Amino acid sequence: MSAVPRSEKPAGRFRRMLDRLSSSQEDLESEELRVDAETAGCTKIGDCHDRQIVTVTGTLRTVTLRPRAGVPALEAELFDGSAALDVVWLGRRSIVGIEPGRKLIASGRISMSRGRRVLFNPKYELRPLGRE
Repeated sequence: MSAVPRSEKPAGRFRRMLDRLSSSQEDLESEELRVDAETAGCTKIGDCHDRQIVTVTGTLRTVTLRPRAGVPALEAELFDGSAALDVVWLGRRSIVGIEPGRKLIASGRISMSRGRRVLFNPKYELRPLGRE
């Protein structure tokens, strides 16, 4: 028996395979999204704070049309494996390519609304479909 905790031991091929077999599909997808965010050089959503200017990436889980103060607003939930973020385009009813399951990179200033991270009218880049 070793005094080193399991999480600090280097993971060999067998250990990684065993972890993959015992993990749920959601855990595997979250891990893949976290790795994707790191390789893209983006900030993890879970590390974002109020009023911080960030570039984040992830997958859109939901897209809804929800008016805000009488103005149409397209809202999407972006998930990167660490946390979720609401992306809101004010004055838009739809945007071509913004649909559930699509990956994108978004940049802007984070704000907090009702305890959730929100990114209003971000600069965004749709990720190529071939990478999904």
